[in-house]
Amino acid sequence: MNTTISFMKRNYKILLAVVCLSATLFAFKINSSKSGDPEKDKLLLELLTFVIEKGHYNPATIDDTFSKGIYKDYIQALDPSKRFFLQSDIDEFSKFETKLDDELINKDLTFFNLTYERLIKRMAEDKKLYKEILSTPFDYTVDETFDTDYEKAPYAQNEQELKERWRKQIKLSTLSSLVDRLKIQENKEKGIVDKDSTSTSVVLKPGEFLKDSKKDKSDKSLVNDKPKTFEELEKITRESSLKSLDEYFGFMNDLNRNDWFSVYLNSITARFDPHTNYLAPEEKERFDVSISGKFEGIGARLQKKNDFTEITELISGGPAWRGKQLEAGDVIMKVAQGSDEAVDIVGMRLDDVVKKIKGTKGSEVRLTVKKVDGTIKTISIIRDIVEIEETYAKSSVVERNGLKYGVIYLPKFYIDFENKDGRDAGKDIAIEVESLKKAGVNGIVLDVRDDGGGSLSTVVDIAGLFIEQGPIVQIKSAGRKKEVLFDKDKKIEWDGPLVIMVNSFSASASEILAAAIQDYKRGIIIGSKQTYGKGTVQNVIDLNQFMRNSDMGDLGALKTTTQKFYRINGGSTQLEGVSSDVVMPDRYAYLKMGERDVDNAMPWDKIDPAQYNVWDHTANFDKAILNSKKRIAQSSQFQLIEENAKWIDDRSKENVYSLKFEDFKKNQKAIEEANKKFKSIADYDYHLKFSSLPLEAEAMKNDISLKEKRDRWHEGLSKDIYVEEALNVLDDLQSKPVAKKNGSDKLKKEKLVKS
Repeated sequence: MNTTISFMKRNYKILLAVVCLSATLFAFKINSSKSGDPEKDKLLLELLTFVIEKGHYNPATIDDTFSKGIYKDYIQALDPSKRFFLQSDIDEFSKFETKLDDELINKDLTFFNLTYERLIKRMAEDKKLYKEILSTPFDYTVDETFDTDYEKAPYAQNEQELKERWRKQIKLSTLSSLVDRLKIQENKEKGIVDKDSTSTSVVLKPGEFLKDSKKDKSDKSLVNDKPKTFEELEKITRESSLKSLDEYFGFMNDLNRNDWFSVYLNSITARFDPHTNYLAPEEKERFDVSISGKFEGIGARLQKKNDFTEITELISGGPAWRGKQLEAGDVIMKVAQGSDEAVDIVGMRLDDVVKKIKGTKGSEVRLTVKKVDGTIKTISIIRDIVEIEETYAKSSVVERNGLKYGVIYLPKFYIDFENKDGRDAGKDIAIEVESLKKAGVNGIVLDVRDDGGGSLSTVVDIAGLFIEQGPIVQIKSAGRKKEVLFDKDKKIEWDGPLVIMVNSFSASASEILAAAIQDYKRGIIIGSKQTYGKGTVQNVIDLNQFMRNSDMGDLGALKTTTQKFYRINGGSTQLEGVSSDVVMPDRYAYLKMGERDVDNAMPWDKIDPAQYNVWDHTANFDKAILNSKKRIAQSSQFQLIEENAKWIDDRSKENVYSLKFEDFKKNQKAIEEANKKFKSIADYDYHLKFSSLPLEAEAMKNDISLKEKRDRWHEGLSKDIYVEEALNVLDDLQSKPVAKKNGSDKLKKEKLVKS
């Protein structure tokens, strides 16, 4: 999962402790900007340990145990599927297992240099391996298996054993793809269209990168009406796998020494806690974009395809989208700044291409592109501020049983720290709530499922929309008294029925909001058994502030845990998360994905509660919770989801696959038969029409991309059983009984399904 933080922008006191000590580091005046400069690497080691030890909430002791943790994380990050290093490499590396703490203190790069050079050597060797393996047909009549439990697998003892591991892994990948293609071809001959043709046989594990069962859009192998032989399809799967691996190694070759050193640095920072990370300059820029939802550039998403950079999407509203000259599928050949000479970017790293295309608002960039139709064209674009629409809150309305309800989706708690007039989640949610009130809604669902967090200040603003005034969250720094953040505005933006939707990926700021609403009994929390369980606050500290007179370039930033936050009832959300008032079966409920499953997570604890008054203006609060639990227990659809969750958990534990065609095909068929009953989960539809509010509906008339996105969202809402239950809860929270239409018909249908 991508870790999102909660900011404390006003918490300067902790930063001052670090900033005041920065003078001791001003003596560093390194004059170097080249890639992979050892002196710069040593400085980063010193800066990171210094800043973390002075600013972290509870810095770990740098000792042998700390060293072992770095070693384990780093080796696993370099070779998660054990397809690069040999046992002899690991034997050599393991001599440093308890010495990395000493190397860190002494700014010694011996271990990093050794592992980096060995990795580059092994990757070059393995590139030859897979090309050789894929040069001849596989024999699928041989009775052999492959175990994908890489964590328990030993390292290869020699090159021959390593080659055998590669052979089996690639064979499994191509076999899965081959069975898929044969099934599609057989169905086509029978006139059957199978929308769910992707293989369900192989469960990808962490570190997996052979994914040729996911078809490439350019694959024409099954478009022709003429059926292909087994041998022809076998060849196609090998060609597809070769292309996939070529692209993977192309990406790996784009990584330079600095990229791998960042991996090493993050193996060090992660030993303090899972959310303390080093952000290299490019990562810092991406992080800023993710938290603000905007950047300066042309507004195009790019991807690398071998040596070429292709446009995959134009961001709605951006300069490239407005210009109507670029389109998805165009390949960028050259980039020029204004009237300067164009630079050939073929073969250039994607990050470097992005740097050349991005630029300040008002500046010109000229792109020489190969159009989809094959023509070459030079296009001038004036850069501008580009807003990533998917970042921001959005709302929809739905009518049923004579009542109107609003659904607000908040993907993250975004904020623009650089511009006080910029967009932030608190302001935007207030606007959405006001618009829904004008539309005459009788209840609101606030959906923060999959919302990983963001700005802490916006949580206080959002929670304050639903209460009169009072504490929202408690903050504690190491060795300091707690601080309570209040909503001091007596105005209540919405005092009607409220439901907060969460799941196991709702984290950090999402958990603060859900906890506050739950503690006040202001709304009902429905969703997964518990949220993610991240109860810590991070600050992003620019490392460049500690240097002067240095021309070594951008040093990046450190995101470090400086505080823990607590519910107003005194309990921490760390590890435990927020338990839903109404627990709904979740397909992934049994998989280990929360903070409690992360190595080195900070512990749970509690502090004294804040003083607050429970909201007592919601009718039927306890009854609504009870009714919802009864509906879920009686719902055949929810029972099916629960059964599916257990099936997914069982499947995730199966690691050994047959590489014999007949056995593999038979096993896949058994899996597909078992999975058939669960296909109806995706087909569920409760046939309600969701629509945009008037202002957005007007904007959609001139923005086809926005209309397509909203239509997809509205369709998703109409098929989301969790949203349906949230609306049921809003019905139960009404002060007057809701006259429900077709309720008995629906119950009859459910009984028919059960029978």
